[in-house]
Amino acid sequence: MPKQGKTYQAAASLIDKKKSYSVDDAIALIQKFPKREFDETVEIHFHLGVDPKKGDQQVRSTFVLAHSAGKPKRIIAFVTTGDEAAAKEAGADIVGGEELVEEIIKSGKLDFDIAVATPAMMPKLAKLAKTLGPKGLMPNPKTDTVSANVTKMIGELRRGKIAFKCDDTANVHIPVGKRSQTAEQLKENILLATEAIKRAKPTSSKGVYIQSSFVTTTMGPSIKVALA
Repeated sequence: MPKQGKTYQAAASLIDKKKSYSVDDAIALIQKFPKREFDETVEIHFHLGVDPKKGDQQVRSTFVLAHSAGKPKRIIAFVTTGDEAAAKEAGADIVGGEELVEEIIKSGKLDFDIAVATPAMMPKLAKLAKTLGPKGLMPNPKTDTVSANVTKMIGELRRGKIAFKCDDTANVHIPVGKRSQTAEQLKENILLATEAIKRAKPTSSKGVYIQSSFVTTTMGPSIKVALA
């Protein structure tokens, strides 16, 4: 393993690896870390007592951050004519129907970060599945990016909706803010993420569900947190 840099080591020296910190104390430690040249993302990582190989123990859901941070994401909305005005008013950056699908097929240009669609448009998007799917951009009901209520769907994304999914090692990684945010804002976002994880618990999961949780920054060491 390569040796960590001085900035990382300085941050790690503040942490007692044998201790589980409260959310408040963990955030206080993060705010004492030496600053990087960019505004690091603050993340919370959960290790869950589930078996991801079993279909009935998949953990996947969404929630809306109380305090969004970072650069606004560009949203493309694939909707029918009747929903175009609502999509634009809700904050979609690019709006269109079948003609937009054909335009993307011809140009290959994907100048957006999130794609949403109404149910009526999903059959039309089949032509783009091989383009959008590998990049994680295909609208999906499981991530609340397919809905007949375009105002609610796009509005929540604009406010900072986060989608999360358990990986093959039963871990979930969720961005909850930026170092530049206040301790109160970060705490509220962390608690919302924790509640979302709890709500997503599969009914077939037995024993201890949240086995461990850590908060960290983009390039910082992890801090074990004790969640009530």
